[in-house]
Amino acid sequence: QVQLVESGGGLVQAGGSLRLSCAASGRIFSSYYMAWFRQAPGKEREFVAALRWNGYTTYYADAVKGRFTISLDNAKNTVYLQMNSLKSEDTANYYCAVTTTTILAVRTMDYWGKGTLVTVSS
Repeated sequence: QVQLVESGGGLVQAGGSLRLSCAASGRIFSSYYMAWFRQAPGKEREFVAALRWNGYTTYYADAVKGRFTISLDNAKNTVYLQMNSLKSEDTANYYCAVTTTTILAVRTMDYWGKGTLVTVSS
């Protein structure tokens, strides 16, 4: 079992930055992938970014590439999502998730956090 707790959401102006945190506990193996997803009101949950628990491989959605950075602090068992140059379309609930597979999709995530809300005002 893996438990995930997100934090760091809030209200920010367009062009600003936020850093989200996802504290993980439980049995996590280096082969697992940690991911961030987001879900805006009235829209489906979508992939944002992911990395392998060993921290050496990262993936990004085209919409956030160059603006968001996913990183890992092994000592703290925490994954971060640094979000820069935020846009109003980044407004969503952001969820941390873990998969034991190599497929980064909503349907393949084994564990989910409860989410943290990010609101970007224009």
